[in-house]
Amino acid sequence: MNLNLSVLLSIYHKEKPEYFDRAMQSIWDEQSIKPNQIVLVKDGPLTQELEDAISYWKEKLKGVLDIITLEENVGLGDALNIGLQQCKYDLVARMDTDDISTSDRFKEQLAVFEKKDIDICSSWVAEFDKDESTTVSFRKVPESDEEIRHFAKKRNPLNHPAVMYRKSKVVEAGGYQKMMWFEDYYLWSKMILHGAKFYNIQEPLVHMRAGYGQLERRSGMKYALSEIEFQKKLLNMGFIDKGEFIRNVSLRFISRILPKRLVKIIYTKLRT
Repeated sequence: MNLNLSVLLSIYHKEKPEYFDRAMQSIWDEQSIKPNQIVLVKDGPLTQELEDAISYWKEKLKGVLDIITLEENVGLGDALNIGLQQCKYDLVARMDTDDISTSDRFKEQLAVFEKKDIDICSSWVAEFDKDESTTVSFRKVPESDEEIRHFAKKRNPLNHPAVMYRKSKVVEAGGYQKMMWFEDYYLWSKMILHGAKFYNIQEPLVHMRAGYGQLERRSGMKYALSEIEFQKKLLNMGFIDKGEFIRNVSLRFISRILPKRLVKIIYTKLRT
């Protein structure tokens, strides 16, 4: 297997240095196939602790780690677009700086790209709250391109922290665009309309630091209104029809404003 690979990450001031260290260990120290390049975008000023952690990895990885420094925080979508421009290879794996990749993640995804005619490959993720060895839930996504396209009409069909994609296809679809909390889902929708081919590996390749903490961030009126705006985008671009728009908005708005204790129970049952 001789496919070259870039890994794309973005970090901002609220990240914890120990989470960043763990993420880096998982994509370098522990990987059975190591990436050829790691691109890290520093999205605005960082804490000294984060700067020290980044300096450690720069010294360790030398030319493998390319660091892009942004003077101001521009948000995830814009930061990833800037980083993507600096990725040397067409195959790019996304990674969040607080998640943990399994040791064979890149090996398994690269094997899929060798065997299948696809443009983007993700997987399930195992979500945990505090202890990475204790999974609280799984986010399972459909396998085939046809299933993914159908699923995307209702829900995000890919797990962003686990994707590997062809840079050329992402650029062709217009790249990431500003859409608070939905930059990735918006990109997948555009890629589907541009004819990109999808596949999801049916096992978790990333341990995602999510669980109930993420649940709280995805609740409330602000998130609900942002989701309505996103659904309007999907409707206007012809990705969903009016009936699908009404269905999605009705179900999602209610779920976002439910009491967090009730949503927590539903969330756990749906994902285990």
